[in-house]
Amino acid sequence: MRPVLTDEYLDKINEFLNRAYEGPVEVYPPADKIFAAMLYTSLAQTKVIIVGQDPYHEKGQAQGLSFSVPDDFPAPSSLKNIHKESKRPWSKRQSHDLIPWAKQGVLLLNSVLTVEEHKANSHAGVIWEHFTDSVIQLASAHPTPKVFILWGNFARKKSSLIDTRKDLIIQSAHPSGLSANRGFFGSRPFSRCNDWLESKGREPIDWLK
Repeated sequence: MRPVLTDEYLDKINEFLNRAYEGPVEVYPPADKIFAAMLYTSLAQTKVIIVGQDPYHEKGQAQGLSFSVPDDFPAPSSLKNIHKESKRPWSKRQSHDLIPWAKQGVLLLNSVLTVEEHKANSHAGVIWEHFTDSVIQLASAHPTPKVFILWGNFARKKSSLIDTRKDLIIQSAHPSGLSANRGFFGSRPFSRCNDWLESKGREPIDWLK
């Protein structure tokens, strides 16, 4: 059964956003980038879903895409480690901006779409989880086979939303500086993802693009 986002629930999101962005505390990402993941990567185009937790919470970092920051910002530790793993055995990738991935069909979805400045997880459990869980379910319900990449315990909890008869789940430790050495490095999510996509007749992702 497909999830239903009621008008009442969508109205509550609207009310929440009006309060959050008109309040005295800075909220990220910019209002016009809250739904960027879905704008860059349509459901029909989606091949891979990488589930993050919530946006980066320092000024200028958040783009509405999980793990991505603009090129003129230093890469946070998680993104640095993602680049290290994606470069095995490929050549060096310079960009911190993951929009090229999104344009190839990688849905970079945070479970919580907004955050207060300097306060990680500040909007967790408030409004977003039903919306983003529904996106995951809809993506898995769509007939084309997809890869779901779940890093860390938070993302792994989303596995019950995914139809594993059709879709592949790749999971490991989180790429953060605290846990990357506990199972993320060497897990080969990018090559495994591409091998599986090709086995299903889908174009692989150019992770160095």
